[in-house]
Amino acid sequence: MKPNHAARICAVIGNPIAHSRSPFIHQMFAQQTELPLRYDAILAQDADFETVVKEFFAGGGTGMNVTVPFKEKACALARDHLDDRARMAGAVNTLWRRDGALHGSNTDGAGLLLDFQRLGVSPAGKKILLVGAGGAARGLVFPLLDAGCDRLHIVNRHEPRADDLCRHIRDAAPRVSARVSSGGLGAAAGRWDIVINATSSSLSGQAPQTPGADYAPQALAYDLVYGAQPTPFMRQAAGLGAGIVSDGLGMLVAQASASFQIWHQRQPDTAPVLAALRQVLQTASQ
Repeated sequence: MKPNHAARICAVIGNPIAHSRSPFIHQMFAQQTELPLRYDAILAQDADFETVVKEFFAGGGTGMNVTVPFKEKACALARDHLDDRARMAGAVNTLWRRDGALHGSNTDGAGLLLDFQRLGVSPAGKKILLVGAGGAARGLVFPLLDAGCDRLHIVNRHEPRADDLCRHIRDAAPRVSARVSSGGLGAAAGRWDIVINATSSSLSGQAPQTPGADYAPQALAYDLVYGAQPTPFMRQAAGLGAGIVSDGLGMLVAQASASFQIWHQRQPDTAPVLAALRQVLQTASQ
């Protein structure tokens, strides 16, 4: 890095946050692009989220990533200056300040599609089961629909939450209404080309219970959670016949690169960062 410039200050905010790999990823991006950068992880309580964000930017912060459970709160906070991705999702994972105003974007969907490319999978013409309807899922639905999936079925443990997300999609984009449906976990039955676990179940050592869900030949099972070993969802999917199973580490790196570009107008190379991060996870587990 060039030492003669003051470091830009960025951060990720969430709860929990100690597990976050975002500081590692962004520091590697900064080294690649010779950008002086300090990137912190901030633990916030629900009641303090807005205050913490405002104090961060008032103190000179350049950009902030937002993770669970604050993506919808971040959307409300930046509601006057959302890009199309954030507005359609109703959730924000990337915040920055411009001309004295807080701006928001959602790079999750772009990150997912980039990782699908890495895996050699296209959503076009596919039947997709999305398990989960929270902030993580919200960032994925419109990019998947825009990519041409044949059907997107959203299921959630709390069925009304899935139904709310489905209504939001139909209201925001009536043209896709015929391709979107929702229900509880018991409504997951069917043969799917892609199944995405957008819940946090793997963090607690469990796979979501989706009775009747079946995998088409060479189907992809994708878990947004990641780790050194296959997640419970990945193991479940492999046992049920999924042809490709993946965790969400590639998406994490890809969506981070999109945030990095928004804040710093520099495009990092994700491949070496993903390889290095995978090695870090493997070493930590030994």
